[in-house]
Amino acid sequence: MFKEALKLIKKYDRIIIHRHSYPDGDALGSQTGLAAILKDNFKNKEIYVVGDVATRLPFMDGKMDEIPDEYYKDALAIILDCGSAHLVCDERYKTAAATLRIDHHLFCGKFCDYEVIDSSFESACGMVAMLAKECKLKLSPVSATALYTGMVTDSGRFVFDSTSARTFSLAAFLMSQPIDLNTLYYNLYAEDFDEIIEKADNMHKIKFTENRVAYIYTAREDLPANADAAPIVSTGLVGLMRDIKGVHAWVNFTESDDGVHTEIRSNKYNINPIAVKYGGGGHKKASGCTVHDKATAMKLLADLDALAAEDKQ
Repeated sequence: MFKEALKLIKKYDRIIIHRHSYPDGDALGSQTGLAAILKDNFKNKEIYVVGDVATRLPFMDGKMDEIPDEYYKDALAIILDCGSAHLVCDERYKTAAATLRIDHHLFCGKFCDYEVIDSSFESACGMVAMLAKECKLKLSPVSATALYTGMVTDSGRFVFDSTSARTFSLAAFLMSQPIDLNTLYYNLYAEDFDEIIEKADNMHKIKFTENRVAYIYTAREDLPANADAAPIVSTGLVGLMRDIKGVHAWVNFTESDDGVHTEIRSNKYNINPIAVKYGGGGHKKASGCTVHDKATAMKLLADLDALAAEDKQ
């Protein structure tokens, strides 16, 4: 699966690793995990990680490298966990000597020279773990912990139906290294009391369509002045609706200067075509997009409601 990818990695002395903007655990874990693997196995190569500052998971090593434009001239740029070109965290990847993409999102179009795409994987971290296992690359506690963290977050603690026997096999492979699970899970899920109260307040904002699609809509003026970027807020809030009985599709809308950031989830339907219709993408049951305004957001919500209505017929 990764034979050609490994050839590219071996060919270039400078490798610059990218992922999508506003990184989640999988994007950051795959990026830093792969960087650690390459540094451990190819001591003479220059390995860099680039992108916007990660604010969602401060306990992960999200420090990015600042590199000049000319570094790309003779470099291999690797893009991880990114389904669309416009979501890549640093556009300079286009100027690299060669580009490689490793991704688990549904395929929407090629934008790198060589691509390894497999939407059956629960995470990009799982794909990087498979690369290490298949190519017999050495792991370290640093690389294994980063990749395991991304697998946990993108699989919803191994709950989502993207989880497979392969997921657990790769998790076991990573756990051949001493991963501190107590610290890892505490860092992922412990919350300040103020955050718990804020979460409860947001749960009171949940509304339902006629066919039981749950949604939260947060206007720009209702966001706290010190709030994270809207995509991060939106991703965080959508999880509040996951376990409501009788709800099989849910969506969070968060206004920002860029438009209305939209996160769509389902435990039953393929909601990806709706995200694609509005300029986004992702997975069958977890996708997102950014729409222009509230009116467009409500049209998207109506499409989700129609999808739920079809299920009742």
